[in-house]
Amino acid sequence: MVRNASWPFLIGALAISGGAPVALADAVPVRTGLDVLIAQGFAPLRGKRIGLVTHRAATTADGRDAAVVLSRAPGVRLVALFAPEHGLRGAVPAGVRFGTARDRATGLPVYSLYGALRRPTPRMLQGMDALVVNLQDAGVRSYTYLSTLGLCMEAAATRNVELVVLDRPNPLGGEQMEGNSPNVLFRSFVGRYPVPYLHGMTFGELARMIQAEGWLVGRRRCRLTVIPMQGWRRHMLWHATGMRWVPTSPNVPDAETPRYLAATGIAGETSVVDVGAGTRFPFRVAGMPGLDGPAMAAHLNARGLPGVRFEPAVWTAAQGRYRGRLCAGVRLYIADGARAPLTRINFEILAAVLRVRPGVRLFLPARARMFDQVCGTDRVRRELHAGHSPEAVWSRWHTSGRAFAVQRQPYLLYS
Repeated sequence: MVRNASWPFLIGALAISGGAPVALADAVPVRTGLDVLIAQGFAPLRGKRIGLVTHRAATTADGRDAAVVLSRAPGVRLVALFAPEHGLRGAVPAGVRFGTARDRATGLPVYSLYGALRRPTPRMLQGMDALVVNLQDAGVRSYTYLSTLGLCMEAAATRNVELVVLDRPNPLGGEQMEGNSPNVLFRSFVGRYPVPYLHGMTFGELARMIQAEGWLVGRRRCRLTVIPMQGWRRHMLWHATGMRWVPTSPNVPDAETPRYLAATGIAGETSVVDVGAGTRFPFRVAGMPGLDGPAMAAHLNARGLPGVRFEPAVWTAAQGRYRGRLCAGVRLYIADGARAPLTRINFEILAAVLRVRPGVRLFLPARARMFDQVCGTDRVRRELHAGHSPEAVWSRWHTSGRAFAVQRQPYLLYS
C-alpha cells in the first residue's frame, strides 16, 4: 500500500537506509584477492615491476589503500598507477574526463583511463612485468570498470605483460542474472562484452571468461593470473561479507545503492527521468518536474512487482537538466532484492511516466543513443514509445539468463 498516498513524501535531508545491519560476529569473513595477496607475503608479485589499476574503493579489509600497501610491499616495485572512471579517489562525477596526475600518497604517476585514452599505452607499460587490476565493481554491465578490465587485458596482451586480477565481491551477489546480451551494433564502453546487464560474476571470473571466449580484440590472449577471494559464496550480498563499503563513485555511496542502480540507472541516466543523482538518495527516486507522484505511485504499486514498493515523493534535483528544480515522482523501497526483478523496474518507471503524462518525450535525441547502448539494443526504446507493456518489453529484453548461466559455468571460481 502507498503510505499517505494523497500527499507526497517530501525528501530533503533524508538519511540513506543501509538495509538491515549485520553484526560482524555473525558475518562470514571474506578475504579479497588483495588480502589474500598480503597473506601470501606478495609472493606472486615478488621480483616484479608492476603497474596497478585501482581506486579508493578497493581497499584492504582493514581499510588500507591498495596503492600504499603495494608501494611498500617487500620485493615488489610499484612504478605506476592507473585510474578508471571517477578517478583514483572515486570523487570525479560520472562521465567527466580527467588527465594524468601524481598521487600524493605514493608520489607515483596516475595515468587516466577515462580521458583521451581508455587503455594503457605501450609506453606506459614499458619495463613492467605485470599489470595488477584491483577494482571494486557495482555488478551492473553499464558500470564502466568492466570495460576498463577488458581493455587492460588487451593492452597487457599486446606488450606480453602479465595481467593479475585481485578478485573482489560482486555486491549484488553471484546468482541474480537479468537482461540481454548486447547486440554487436550497440556495444560500447557501457556495454563492451556479451554478458547480461546483471551478470552475477566477479572480475576474476569475468576476466577468465573474456579471455577464454575470445572476446578480446583480435582474439588476443594475455598471461592471466587471478588471485581468488577466500570465504566468498555466490549467494552473498555485500552485508554478508563483513566488509566495510567504500564508495565506488560519488553516486554509489553505500552497499545498498547497487541494487537501486540496477533498478533505475538504465532509465535515469539516459531519459528525461531524474533519479536523484547528486543527492543523498541516488537512484532511490524517479520522476521529473510537474509529475503526479501519487498517481505514479498508485499505478506502480498496482503492477504487483515483488520485493519493491513505491511512495509519492518530491525532491530538488541536484544535477542534470533539472538541477535546482523541484521534481515529483516516486521513492523506491526494495525490501527483497533477490525477489525483485531489478532491471524491469526501469521499464515500469518509464511506462508509468508515459501513463501519468501522455505524450511526454522520454528520450531526447542526444540521449537516445546512450539509452540504446546501455540496453544493448534500440528495441526497448522503440517498444516503450509504441506503448507496449513494460512487462512484455522486459520479457523480450531479458533473454540471456538461462543460456548465460550455462555459458559462464566453466569460469566460476566460487560455489
